[in-house]
Amino acid sequence: MAVEKNKTVFVCSECGHQSAKWFGQCPGCGEWNTLNEEVKVTSKAKTTSKPQYVSANAVTLDQIRLSDEIRFKTTMNELDRVLGGGLVKSSLVLLSGDPGIGKSTLLLQICRYLCLEHSVLYVSGEESVNQLKLRADRLGVYSDNLFVMCETDVESIVAYLEAYKPDLVIIDSIQTMSLADISSYPGSVSQVRECTNLLMRTTKSLGITTIIVGHVNKDGNIAGPKVLEHIVDAVLYFEGDRHMSYRMLRAVKNRYGSTNEIGVFDMTSGGLEEIENPSMFLLSGRPKNTPGSCVACVMEGSRPIMAEVQALVASSGFGTPRRNATGFDYNRMSMIIAVLEKRGGYFFSNMDCYINVIGGLKLDEPSSDLSVALALVSSLKDVVLDEQTLAFGEIGLGGEVRGVKNCDQRIKEAERLGFTKCIIPATNLKTLKNFRTNIEVIGVKNVRQAFEAASK
Repeated sequence: MAVEKNKTVFVCSECGHQSAKWFGQCPGCGEWNTLNEEVKVTSKAKTTSKPQYVSANAVTLDQIRLSDEIRFKTTMNELDRVLGGGLVKSSLVLLSGDPGIGKSTLLLQICRYLCLEHSVLYVSGEESVNQLKLRADRLGVYSDNLFVMCETDVESIVAYLEAYKPDLVIIDSIQTMSLADISSYPGSVSQVRECTNLLMRTTKSLGITTIIVGHVNKDGNIAGPKVLEHIVDAVLYFEGDRHMSYRMLRAVKNRYGSTNEIGVFDMTSGGLEEIENPSMFLLSGRPKNTPGSCVACVMEGSRPIMAEVQALVASSGFGTPRRNATGFDYNRMSMIIAVLEKRGGYFFSNMDCYINVIGGLKLDEPSSDLSVALALVSSLKDVVLDEQTLAFGEIGLGGEVRGVKNCDQRIKEAERLGFTKCIIPATNLKTLKNFRTNIEVIGVKNVRQAFEAASK
């Protein structure tokens, strides 16, 4: 006979750590006031019979036959690029981002194209049907294949999926969904985990493609348990400044494609518009004859993207100079300043230094070191660099400029955008003997040579 016991546990809403008693600070992640009381039902069954084993069948890879329609396009090239070529059938995709960034707008826009050939179910736990209709009219979404449901009970949603079997289902958002068997509130760790598990089992068994919207916490990470990111097939982040029109979509996990690609969109009154040339968009509005500006080129997957790096170096009014970086790693900026002082002879000891990457792009690739260094020295010396000059290369602690990959693709993109001079590492110049280009390519060995070449 089964005996049920109710056990009270305290679960952290940030990391999912469970504790038998309440703490002001979570022992797992160190966050304050995040432990919430939940009732956990456990059951024990006494039996003397031997356990029954069920034999499992395995097949070889040669016996598996893929269907012809393994992917279907969303007709938004930027989204398809990030997904690796389109949505994979029966896959589970998690889309996350800050509130008001445009997640629901993006999903409703792709419904306009997908509904031409597929049936789509849009489940909203945050908006009413009237609100969805108003937004659909603004975006120009009209289709008989788009079905809207305002529901938060996952069991009711699963029953609908089993009965009608749509091609695509969108859950907006998973933090509003709940199961009646779980006593905790919607959005808690246990509710998010169990609701996602039930949706995954149902949709994959029925061959339904699923997109789940997830909220983020104050640190910018996906709210809920970390296991949520392990369950899904792809994790997409929708980034951007709410006060600016650009939006960037990047994948941090993708079982069916690369995680290095990004998609760039422009938020307009009519919805999100694709930006097929992000470099032109990020370089628009550059000031002329202004010291402290240099153009960097980074690789986002297979796409070279140009970004303007601005630096401001001013005399410090305090004993300790200030250092600040936006869009660039602070510790790496400190390293570059130290290399410029020790190896290049440029002194920043009593100077405040500020770095800003225009457009909100985050330069994580080491190839942006050289452009940051040139912008700093340009502002320090008050020397204007040629606005048609591009620079990329990694800086070592010895002051040397080290080679980077995909040099030919970066030069081709610079030539296409009208640049006339490209400063690259000397090691990369040796590999470009048979490469033909109409722009001047200069190979440098150290930061001092790079500044001399850029200021001519």
